[in-house]
Amino acid sequence: MYDLKTRRRALALVDQGRSLNSVSKQTGISRAAIRSWRTRIDPLPRASAQSLPCPRCQPVPGPPADPAAYAYLLGLYLGDGCISPHPRTGYYLRIACADAWPGLIARCQAAIAAVRPEDRIYILQKQGCVAVTSYGQHWPCMFPQHGPGKKHHRRIILEPWQQRIVDAHPWELLRGLIHSDGCRVINWTTRVVAGEKKRYEYVRYFFTNLSADILRLFTDTLDAVGVAWRRANAKNISVAKRASVALMDAHVGAKH
Repeated sequence: MYDLKTRRRALALVDQGRSLNSVSKQTGISRAAIRSWRTRIDPLPRASAQSLPCPRCQPVPGPPADPAAYAYLLGLYLGDGCISPHPRTGYYLRIACADAWPGLIARCQAAIAAVRPEDRIYILQKQGCVAVTSYGQHWPCMFPQHGPGKKHHRRIILEPWQQRIVDAHPWELLRGLIHSDGCRVINWTTRVVAGEKKRYEYVRYFFTNLSADILRLFTDTLDAVGVAWRRANAKNISVAKRASVALMDAHVGAKH
């Protein structure tokens, strides 16, 4: 683990126009480490006895600090999230967000901060997207759906405590799912009226996922809030009826 002074000294050499290879040879620091510091310079926090306890690890487990924020973050995680172990200790939670939606990136950060306020959050820039990333000891406690392989290759079933949160905050879960693997689009069609062809536009929501379990969670939650839906194909759910679209607009809305 390199201290902040060492990291700044290495980056100062890079800023002078030196190559990563030459700075690595001079300092003895790997090129990968120097490259990563250009995105995030401060060291990852070490586990601390002063850290707030995990509500799921208590003798009597309880809900996360902010259940509504958790329901939204659960939707993001099930859509575009993953958890991976740190080489030494702890875990990374990563949520992929497209660069085109800065509001979504900010909202994702806010949700993580509300659920685990003691864990650091930072942004890793990738091609066309960012990974909103948080490092902490207890992300697998928060998302027990974590496991090896892709989500659609394993069962995704909510724990009873998660289902209680979803039952209390269904729109937050739907918002997270739509903001990750869904979209709000404007379709159009034509009709002949009084011998004249006219164009009509209408709003539709789509949700796409390869996991049958996640699709079922999405449609069960739509049923719970009174939103009509239909299956467009094996991996796509469509919401197109006017009253249901109005509900989605009022509670979910488009990504921005």
